[in-house]
Amino acid sequence: MSNPTQHYINGRLSLRAPQAESLDKLVQALTASPDMLDHERDVEAILETLKAEFSTLEDFEREFPSLCFALATGVGKTRLMGAFIAYLHLKHGINNFFVLAPNLTIYNKLISDFTPNTPKYVLKGISEFAITPPLIITGDNYEQKNSTGDLFGGIRINIFNISKINSEVRGGKEPRIKRMREVLGDSYFNYLAELGDLVLLMDESHRYRAQAGMRAINELQPLFGLELTATPFVESTKAPIPFKNVVMDYPLARAMEDGFVKEPAVVTQRNFNSKNYTLEEIEKIKLEDGVRLHELTKVELQTYAHQNDVAVVKPFMLVIARDTTHAASLLNLIESENFYDGRYKGKVIQVDSSKTGKDEEGMIARLLAVESVDEPTEIVIHVNMLKEGWDVTNLYTIVPLRAANARTLIEQSIGRGLRLPYGKRTGVEPVDRLNIVAHDKFQEIIDEANRGDSPLRLKQVILDAPKAHEKVISVRVGSQINTLLGINTGVAITSTTGTDTITTQQGNSLNPTNSATNAPSPFKTEYEMKVAQITQQVISQYGTKPNQVPTSQTLLTPEIQHEIVKQVETQLNTQRQPTSQQEELGLEETSVSHPSVDVSLVVAAATKLIVDNTIDIPRIAVVPTGEVSSGFHAFTLNLDGLRLQPAERELVGQNLHTNEQFTLKSAQGIKEHRLEDYIVSALVDYDDVDYFTQSDLLYELSGQFVKYLQSYLSDEEVHQVLSHDSKLVAKNIHAQMMAHFWEKADSYEVVVNRGFTPLKDCSYTVSADHQIHKLTETVIDKQRIKQMLFGNFTKCLYPYQKFDSDTERRFAIILERFSQKWLKPAKGQFQIFYQQGVEQAEYVPDFVAETDDTILICETKARADMDSPEVLAKSEAASQWCKHASQNANDNGGKPWRYLLIPHDEVSDASDLRYYLKFQK
Repeated sequence: MSNPTQHYINGRLSLRAPQAESLDKLVQALTASPDMLDHERDVEAILETLKAEFSTLEDFEREFPSLCFALATGVGKTRLMGAFIAYLHLKHGINNFFVLAPNLTIYNKLISDFTPNTPKYVLKGISEFAITPPLIITGDNYEQKNSTGDLFGGIRINIFNISKINSEVRGGKEPRIKRMREVLGDSYFNYLAELGDLVLLMDESHRYRAQAGMRAINELQPLFGLELTATPFVESTKAPIPFKNVVMDYPLARAMEDGFVKEPAVVTQRNFNSKNYTLEEIEKIKLEDGVRLHELTKVELQTYAHQNDVAVVKPFMLVIARDTTHAASLLNLIESENFYDGRYKGKVIQVDSSKTGKDEEGMIARLLAVESVDEPTEIVIHVNMLKEGWDVTNLYTIVPLRAANARTLIEQSIGRGLRLPYGKRTGVEPVDRLNIVAHDKFQEIIDEANRGDSPLRLKQVILDAPKAHEKVISVRVGSQINTLLGINTGVAITSTTGTDTITTQQGNSLNPTNSATNAPSPFKTEYEMKVAQITQQVISQYGTKPNQVPTSQTLLTPEIQHEIVKQVETQLNTQRQPTSQQEELGLEETSVSHPSVDVSLVVAAATKLIVDNTIDIPRIAVVPTGEVSSGFHAFTLNLDGLRLQPAERELVGQNLHTNEQFTLKSAQGIKEHRLEDYIVSALVDYDDVDYFTQSDLLYELSGQFVKYLQSYLSDEEVHQVLSHDSKLVAKNIHAQMMAHFWEKADSYEVVVNRGFTPLKDCSYTVSADHQIHKLTETVIDKQRIKQMLFGNFTKCLYPYQKFDSDTERRFAIILERFSQKWLKPAKGQFQIFYQQGVEQAEYVPDFVAETDDTILICETKARADMDSPEVLAKSEAASQWCKHASQNANDNGGKPWRYLLIPHDEVSDASDLRYYLKFQK
């Protein structure tokens, strides 16, 4: 059954796949057991009902229904809490929520994240909350909020710190929240307990499951509880005790595979032997190498930002100290003149319990601002204070200096640095990698990460009875015209069973009982089919002759038909000639003559069929003409934050997920007499850099970089840096140069290389149930739509299509009704390119459709994304392409092209195609 509220929240909050799956689990639970929404219920009966829905659920472990959602750090548990609250309010009218935080850090973070107009506001996009935002009631203001009477209207989110309640309980006092209040005539706690629609949300619930304060909270008797954690177990003296109420498990291993977090890697020096050093020496070596990694990462991040025109990320390094005394000594060392000449003085903060009063406030203020490029902190030293809740995205290097076993190092260290600064992997390894400097623990950590129960590889698979839709296959779909001409047999299927790969060919339907419309071929005999196939081969060659055949309609003219018939007959005669072996045996081709077949009629019929199943997509190029020159404008390099260090040792790192190793080598090559030559020789390796015309600029930019290095390094150290990292420096400079690239030509000419192009095969990954769905079939589980294959078309130029969203499916219904023909183009069909950073990326539109008087490129897009830079860049590129294609069509009697960018919420079965012309760009 479709759930509009659920889909609305998925879209408006831009939920990631595991977040959307978690919301779906909650919807599934409430659908299976609606008694969860009623205080008068049988909790045991609800448990039995839900155990049948969730194989991992054993017990609620409380007196009320409570479900745990275990999501890896970095996936977004706070946004998921916002999605839960939005759904329960909008769908079920629930107005009262009690959010529990395990400590002060998370408590303050939750207050900020649920407060409108803050950077990470989790309910942004929900229009109902934009009009009437939730009232945020905290452990610090509930008495004031209460006394103003604000508690009695609208949605209320209570946020409390369990550690504060714990301290009051341990002190032998009744928690302040349970004490009598004159205004209400009762305690605030009892007021909450008497609410008929209170839902409890527990953030990082593993931290306080068995604590005294939690037992007090249980007395609230909410409708139900929702627990969120990355570690669904409670530590004990013997072994971790797993939660019994987990209904959603998305561990770190899956988050890494799906690309939602950084790839953690452990780093050491090659041939490092800790026995050769004292503890103090090991610490200093690890700190120095950590800084080297930090500075190299800083360069990579700046380069990536320049290349892709995105915000610069300022990385920082985290040092884990043994205790407050150790942390203070590390602070003194790192800020001293003996450590990189004091370059980090004023750029280090110490975070531990030794700070009080104004010092503590200043420490917290700097810590909260560490993501800002304007905040100077580059190194954070902490003593067991930065655990859950500190969700920074710019931590790239961790140096653990506290004695601990490998498992503890892995679990406690990497969690703080897994979040990605750009929200997704970039494909650039240093930008996507978290470095853990652990020279003395390197092998131990590698061995621990490779254990079967390691959190980095922990991936549980429970096999139930096989279901068809859970398996997927790869299919290759040829065009409708190829199918009608018998050139392919419909669909090539690659399915995987166990470890064997089986490739089969099937007919026009994947499932004969539920197939796409199978139009009869007009060619009755094998010989006629052969003539038609040769006709298509000949016609494909005419596509490259736009001056002679500017459109597919030109193929039907008597002159072109006469030429095609001659070429087809020539090929037929060639194929009918007996081979030399046949001549020796006195044999001839059995089908030398077919007097009953008029080749010209078959060619005409095949040509008409091809034209009817073709949309004239030209191949267009815009080329400069006359004298063309290019180069780079002079500019000043942006070197803010770069701090390359000389490499005196070779470092080796190993990715904890893939086991791949990487090195930072210290070998020095030829020593250049002129420092700038290191950089210039690396810059001229780029294809768009010409030394003879641009040497002045190259030496100017290289000189700027050298001068900057000399501001904090000796000449010998500069030689070391440039010898080791000249390519890295050149990469950074070249990325900045591209922003100042210019090209000048006498004029530009639009060149049409093809008047029309054959349709490419489409490749899809779909469900292995071989079922073809009707286009008008309502999709119940919209998360599965990307695995579904649709058919039964009357106007589509492919027998089967796959859609990326239900919006696309519904728009295809409109095209079936109101267009002459349509298709979803394969990659490479149009060759429209748009600017993405410094790269030219290919744009593959959602649809192309032909009507009586025009040809449309149609893109359906979520309304929230309509003004995103990528969408606008694609729109501009497609609009320009349509302008050139329309000019070509006008010159040759064809139809004009239009580009439509359509918001998803405008797609309705009640609209006709002309309605969408107003979205032309």
